[in-house]
Amino acid sequence: MHRILAITNQKGGVGKTTTSVNLAASLAATKRRVLLIDIDPQGNATMGCGIDKRTVERSTTDVLLGDSDAASALRAVDYADFKVMPANQDLVAADVEMMGKPGCESRLRDALQPVLSEFDMVLIDCPPALNMLTVNALVAAEGVLIPMQCEYYALEGLTALINTIEQIKAGPNPKLEIGGILRTMFDPRNNLANEVSQQLIEHFGDKVFRSIIPRNVRLAEAPSFGKPALHYDKESRGALAYLALAGEMIRREEETFNVAPPAADAVAS
Repeated sequence: MHRILAITNQKGGVGKTTTSVNLAASLAATKRRVLLIDIDPQGNATMGCGIDKRTVERSTTDVLLGDSDAASALRAVDYADFKVMPANQDLVAADVEMMGKPGCESRLRDALQPVLSEFDMVLIDCPPALNMLTVNALVAAEGVLIPMQCEYYALEGLTALINTIEQIKAGPNPKLEIGGILRTMFDPRNNLANEVSQQLIEHFGDKVFRSIIPRNVRLAEAPSFGKPALHYDKESRGALAYLALAGEMIRREEETFNVAPPAADAVAS
């Protein structure tokens, strides 16, 4: 499991923010120390965590422009044990202001260095566009989590995103990798969805998460209450799917780094 994950797809409406918020809550429920960074001017991840984007005093904008250190911009989520770096429409101006300036693509990475030791996992919710904000996220990240719907146009968008990842990897961030592809809003009754899903597995193998996020009313309702599905309806299919995803990511980490599970007597004590 990569420690810093950019959650991105250049195609909109594929579940990036839903995944960012719900995965943050699910990882936090496993006692991981989680930071969610909202780097989308829409500020939907911020609002989805119950933080009013219109009233934040310090935000991702201030961090990127050097007007605030990262620690001062973090907000605790009231009902869940993770933190958020909030965002709002001001990020549009930050995107323009950074353009073309020396080191503009690495501002987020540099700003995060002093706080990284406080977190086990950093998730970055990206905008649905390849702009300087997304580039900052990709330069700061170690891995990319790609949420996508299993439909024809999504495959075209995936190709473009992979090309972007390769460009970043060949330039400012050689460590960047595809951390995983997540099938979202999945309906198993749809033949095309099943066909595209199979194509993804054939082409990307174990990069495709076994966990699948279904279409779920509770996932759609939860943001209007400013909560992840886990804290809105923990028994819902959407909440359980993101808990399964968090568990799968943790198992991958244990397998990759040969992390031994706790000894039986230690658990008993």
